[in-house]
Amino acid sequence: MKKSLCFAVPVVLGSFAYLVAQQPPPPRMHHVEQKGTLRPLPATELPSEPSQVTITIEGDDRVIVSNGIPNHKTGPFPNPGNPNRISVQRHEYRVPAKPKIADQISPMHGEFGVAVNGIPFDPGAGEFYDGEPGWQYEPLSGAIDLGIDVSHAHVQPTGKYHYHGLPTGLIDSIEVKAGSHSPIVGWAADGFPIYAVYGYSDPKNADSPIQKLVSSYQLKQGDRPGGNAPGGKYDGTFVRDYEYVKGSGDLDQCNGRFTITPEYPDGTYTYFMTEQWPVVPRNYRGTPSADFRHGPGSGGPGIGGPGFGDPMAGGPGGHGPGMGEHRGGPGRPGQMRPDVMHGGGMHPGGGPPRPGEIIPGFVMQSLNLTAQQEQQLRDLQATVDKELSNILTAEQQQRLQAPPPFGPGSGPGPGFGQRPGGGPSEDRRRSGRPQ
Repeated sequence: MKKSLCFAVPVVLGSFAYLVAQQPPPPRMHHVEQKGTLRPLPATELPSEPSQVTITIEGDDRVIVSNGIPNHKTGPFPNPGNPNRISVQRHEYRVPAKPKIADQISPMHGEFGVAVNGIPFDPGAGEFYDGEPGWQYEPLSGAIDLGIDVSHAHVQPTGKYHYHGLPTGLIDSIEVKAGSHSPIVGWAADGFPIYAVYGYSDPKNADSPIQKLVSSYQLKQGDRPGGNAPGGKYDGTFVRDYEYVKGSGDLDQCNGRFTITPEYPDGTYTYFMTEQWPVVPRNYRGTPSADFRHGPGSGGPGIGGPGFGDPMAGGPGGHGPGMGEHRGGPGRPGQMRPDVMHGGGMHPGGGPPRPGEIIPGFVMQSLNLTAQQEQQLRDLQATVDKELSNILTAEQQQRLQAPPPFGPGSGPGPGFGQRPGGGPSEDRRRSGRPQ
């Protein structure tokens, strides 16, 4: 009976470790109080691998699977503001194929959605003011150098390329242009479509003129509170510099509206990416899929707290270390320090846990553990490690530490490696490098 219980420990605790690992590491703190000049890096680099994405309908779900490689040129990565290199991923997102309006709007808790080329929209950033909680930096303000390219994207330490704003390379590839209603550029986590900038001036009339749709968010007037909060004028440095002003633009608090579109002639709720803040929406009209969640908070003003957004922007220039490095400095008295836990078998700081790890170091930092609890967790981790070594062969243990990457030939079925088709459809397969 005791042996059976020991065998069960790695499975249960390993599952728990996986779940808590989905939470972001501690935010990175700064003292900057005014926006800078965003200088996007030019798109000079061809991806090292072909872009691969499938979009299918499976039962009640729309399923987007991709290798995380964009279908357009990117800026150079690594670069001085972002030390990370784009690498093949294994993205799979499920959203409702027939989404419904929820009783109330809900805040973004990580990625807002995914583009038709399989690259996620992740508009927030894990950069905060070192003072009163809740002052999250807007990544496109230029206040913090995040090494963003001309498609308003950069790379996490995991190699994950993601969009913080208007994806210029994608927009060019699907021909979003003035005078024409935008094609679908992606899907939000709640299943509603995302369009970019251009829509009908009359949402009920497909014969009405095409216009740029304008956000209803405005900069607040006057100065920030100061003191332990940042001072200076509300200039867009922080997410909280903006407020929703109903009726001041074309779109609602979720940066969307109910409208007819070329793909939905009978009408649907849709989100629009805009040239003004928030650019990528930060709130949902429907019920978001948990596939897009990676942290608490909203990333948008007025609803819940600020979201962590980009969980591991990492790198030099004052915005955090790379994956696996200690984040947040030494722990408070009574906390389990990442370096201490590493000595006892735990994984340090930020980044995903090692296989079999009970609780990642960055989660430990928030638990305010007693010395007795620290020792109990060390003992428990030692038991888990021992049981894993007894269960797995040497070869299996090696595989566990270095799982095979997702790439050509390891995809989820047919369709990869074919050339792009036309506009978005219920069952589309796309592939290819930018020209």
